Amino acid sequence: MKKLVAVFLLFLMLPAAHAEEPYILKFATLAPHGSTWLNIITDWANKVEKESQGRLKFKLYGGGVSGDEPDVLRKIRFGQLHGGAMTGHGIGYIYSPARVLEIPFLFRSYDEVDHVRAQLMPEIREGFHQNGFELIGWMEVGFIQLFSRVPIYSIADLKQRRIWLWQGDPLGTAFFAASGLAPVPLPITEVFTSLSTGLIDTTIAPPLGAIAFQWFTKTPYMTDIPVMDGIGGLIVSRKFFDGLPKDLQQLLRRTGEEAGTRLLVETRRDNEKSLAVLKQNGVTFTSEWKDKDSDLYDLRDRAAAMLAKDGYIPAPFYEKARKSLNDYRARKGKK
Repeated sequence: MKKLVAVFLLFLMLPAAHAEEPYILKFATLAPHGSTWLNIITDWANKVEKESQGRLKFKLYGGGVSGDEPDVLRKIRFGQLHGGAMTGHGIGYIYSPARVLEIPFLFRSYDEVDHVRAQLMPEIREGFHQNGFELIGWMEVGFIQLFSRVPIYSIADLKQRRIWLWQGDPLGTAFFAASGLAPVPLPITEVFTSLSTGLIDTTIAPPLGAIAFQWFTKTPYMTDIPVMDGIGGLIVSRKFFDGLPKDLQQLLRRTGEEAGTRLLVETRRDNEKSLAVLKQNGVTFTSEWKDKDSDLYDLRDRAAAMLAKDGYIPAPFYEKARKSLNDYRARKGKK
């Protein structure tokens, strides 16, 4: 009887001893705690854990605790992290042509953005894949405005300001060079402090981002003319993704696409709501831009030419985006 009991107890212990260890996805983002972005990513993580019955779990590193986006990508390549929510800055280190969607003064509406992105997305996804990542979901930070300590009405005014450039950003560098501006390069994690000390007095951000990072408290003026549409993506390293069982790959991709769609919708909605919040907090909107549209478009094309010369955004990819946009406007009866 004692032998039977011992065998029975050993049998009960076997499943626990051989239980499958959960896969842990270490995922980082700059999004501050309490922000729309991190809240949705947290919901995504909880959904994955629930639907996988605990076989796939997230370990989230929010609020920039893992460093700036280049730091996060470096940690992913060393295996310390496995994925992250990237803005266009980080995406540029993975597949830079995707940033054609961020070319300044290219789009006038989200309908235009959505149309062109849909045309380019198969090539963008493949670009991520070929460079060691899977694009799990697409998002954006939204249309970006200038926030400044004094009102800005023209490029000439900008030349008098100490404007932030995201350190190491080729797209921003090209645009500022085409505009004749001399920006101050800084990691995004140093922007608030630099606004406080006066090292910079002007920055760029979507309304939601200016509130989330509290930059608006140092910049009482906002240009009511969007400069560009800021892109973003939910990315996972191919090494981690390929190591998952097929069913978990499918789960991660399906729920990631759902999270991306939700991020897209709610970010646009919250950016719109943020305008009212900024006004309530005393931010003055300036819409009297003095430069002609043709001058801004000339800056856009000169910046695009610089990016093409460096191979950051190849000229054919830019022309493909422009053609898609022009075709869309022609169908809508817009110039």
